[in-house]
Amino acid sequence: MFLSDIQEMLKLKTWAVVGATDNQEKFGYKIFRCMKAAGYEVYPVNPGVEEVMGEHCYPTLADLPVRPEAVDLVVNRRVGVKVVEQCAELGIENIWMQPGANAENVVALAKEKGLKVIHDACIMTEILYQKG
Repeated sequence: MFLSDIQEMLKLKTWAVVGATDNQEKFGYKIFRCMKAAGYEVYPVNPGVEEVMGEHCYPTLADLPVRPEAVDLVVNRRVGVKVVEQCAELGIENIWMQPGANAENVVALAKEKGLKVIHDACIMTEILYQKG
């Protein structure tokens, strides 16, 4: 993983946060909020949540009104495998796996599917670092 890979992925403007939540204590909420504040077009994805920060939350990536350029994963390894499969099926080539969502088998599957993967950095930290 190179800093240039992180910088390139952060240039993408349309994202989905899979594992977004309305629980303000959880990273799924904090990441969604951080990305919105940084100016990204971000869609929350979580079948168990109706709204995040007043925005409609979608049950799956296939339900989104647009195809995001990238997906930020904030889920466990079991769900992560399903999301990687969905990304490959939908043609979403970029996945950022948050610490805790970056199980070896999920990272390996994404690479096997030919997806670009960031899996050893937190997107919130990187967004704040990029802002300087």
